[in-house]
Amino acid sequence: MGLVIRLRRHGSRKKAFFRVVVADSRAPRDGRFVELLGTYDPATDPPKVDLRKESVERWIKVGAKPSETVRKLIEKASSSIASA
Repeated sequence: MGLVIRLRRHGSRKKAFFRVVVADSRAPRDGRFVELLGTYDPATDPPKVDLRKESVERWIKVGAKPSETVRKLIEKASSSIASA
């Protein structure tokens, strides 16, 4: 069982809202997940990213692999924290 950190889609049609979750790599995109790590709202200007940084680091340390999009969101969230 490989764990991945990926986006889980919510919201209505053309008004997407995403949750960042840890899930089994075999599970469907919006299916079962292990833990909720944060949210991503691309509809706001600028897009809003809320992540529990400690949990994200813990899951990566255990071996969960972030998707390409989530990896970029993690970098963006950590750079905004560093500049604040």
